[in-house]
Amino acid sequence: MNVLDVILIAALILAALWTVMSVRLIRSVIGLAATSVLLTVIMFRLNSPLAAVFELSVCAGLIPAIFISTIGLTARTAPDDLAALRRAKIKRYWLLPVLLVIAAAALTQVVLPHVAETTVAVGGVREMLWNQRQIDLIGQVVVLLAGALGVVVLVKERKNEG
Repeated sequence: MNVLDVILIAALILAALWTVMSVRLIRSVIGLAATSVLLTVIMFRLNSPLAAVFELSVCAGLIPAIFISTIGLTARTAPDDLAALRRAKIKRYWLLPVLLVIAAAALTQVVLPHVAETTVAVGGVREMLWNQRQIDLIGQVVVLLAGALGVVVLVKERKNEG
């Protein structure tokens, strides 16, 4: 792992934290798109172009577009309520940065060396995705589920406020 990889992973963690901790929805969507773009760069560096293209097109392009459309249909939060919301989020998610650092350390020590050793299969896309790059598929599923869970949480919070 070289310096660029460490910088990319650190930037990915910071963008993910910004996404979760931002109280303005539009800033969270921008953070999500930035997180996806950084993850795309990391996937390309790990020689996983198909997963990277999928990440870029769906997670950095389509999902933020859907979120921005949804945000455009919602009412804006008052500035006084934003400060209370920010304090509540910090209380609720104070352990998140620690867990992200632990997860990043585990990934760099266990998963990334194994993924970097794999090579692109000659048997086509199906062979590569199902037999060589399972960790990429798991990552994609986690990202999509996290996005779906985020939408559910946002809708639930809006219903509780209204």
